[in-house]
Amino acid sequence: MRVLTDDYKHRGLRKALVKTIQKKGIKDESVLQAIGAVPRHFFFDPAFLEHAYEDKAFPIGEGQTISQPYTVAFQTELLKVKPNDKVLEIGTGSGYQACVLLEIGAAVFTIEYNRSLYELTKRKLPSMGYTPYFMHGDGSKGWKSQSPYDKILVTAGAPNVPSALTAQLNDGGILVIPVGNDKKQRMLRVTRKGDKLFKEEFNYFSFVPLLGEQGWNK
Repeated sequence: MRVLTDDYKHRGLRKALVKTIQKKGIKDESVLQAIGAVPRHFFFDPAFLEHAYEDKAFPIGEGQTISQPYTVAFQTELLKVKPNDKVLEIGTGSGYQACVLLEIGAAVFTIEYNRSLYELTKRKLPSMGYTPYFMHGDGSKGWKSQSPYDKILVTAGAPNVPSALTAQLNDGGILVIPVGNDKKQRMLRVTRKGDKLFKEEFNYFSFVPLLGEQGWNK
């Protein structure tokens, strides 16, 4: 079994990564601290460790990627996460984003559509000291039995905003989701106020597709 180590070199590389995303416009101190705390190299095969602290996405198998740190930071900053927030993450993937949310102090409920990724990440994160609540299933429908949520974060590109997700938000809750086609998506922040939803639009990004009943049916 591979022994995970986090030494001064890795911590130095994380400090440099934090400076990089700061220069790109990330200001939320709690987000920057979380990026600086999560050992991203733990998610990489030893053969690719030199790429762990580059600000870019990287393949993790099953047609998925570990997200670019700037993208993770951007979405997390939009979400306005506070300690003790109840956060639903759609698309566990590698688990890196869930770790960032946990570092901020959120209670994280995370759903993964791909069975093998779900099994891998469910084993991996506790070995790193991170313990979100895991579910394998259709994230486009949310996790109704655990709702409502203060925040919902979608880490895959959707064709539209799933009504199942907005219905699971608390009053005052925030949903951050990339919406568009299979090439690029615009990042949206949807805030629920009573029975009304308020939408804000941000930059364009490129995510893997959100699969499921209220996503892309593939």
